[in-house]
Amino acid sequence: MNQSIDKLTQILVSKNPNLSVNKAKTWIELLWSDFESTYAKAGYDYRGMEYTEKIVQQWIESYGDKIHEFAGRNPKYAHLLDESDENLH
Repeated sequence: MNQSIDKLTQILVSKNPNLSVNKAKTWIELLWSDFESTYAKAGYDYRGMEYTEKIVQQWIESYGDKIHEFAGRNPKYAHLLDESDENLH
């Protein structure tokens, strides 16, 4: 799973220059866990890491360049874009 997280993190970083590697990884982990828990709560059978990776990658392609805007408007996620992060690529 760590390889998938790292791969998706790099894709998100390349898609969104407003995110540091650490912030991008946090977003990937959040999207990953939210998808798996929501999918399970809906009663669907677990389809494996590959399926989750595919879904998260689709979300990155669709929304990755705007994810920082979502966090800025939603106080629940605003801490993910703390301006003091010095690790921007």
